[in-house]
Amino acid sequence: MRTARDVLNELRWRGENRLPEAVLWYRDRTRPEGDRAIRGSEILELGRRYFETAGGRLPYYKIERIEVGGEVVFKRPAE
Repeated sequence: MRTARDVLNELRWRGENRLPEAVLWYRDRTRPEGDRAIRGSEILELGRRYFETAGGRLPYYKIERIEVGGEVVFKRPAE
C-alpha cells in the first residue's frame, strides 16, 4: 500500500513534475467541516515525516485524499 508521502514524491520526481497540479485534503479539527484543501504548488519541501508550506509543517498522516486533474490518486482507508 502506498503512503501519502510515496504518492507526493512520485508526483514530484517521476516524469514531469505534477505536484503543483495536486490538491491535498487533510484533517483540520479547527474547521467545522473537519478538513481543508491545500494546493500542491504551495508545498515547499517534502520531508521525512512532514511536508512544509509557507504557513508551516503538516504531518503526512493528516492527509486524507490527494487529487490530480480531478482524479483521486490517494485515499486513506477508513479506520
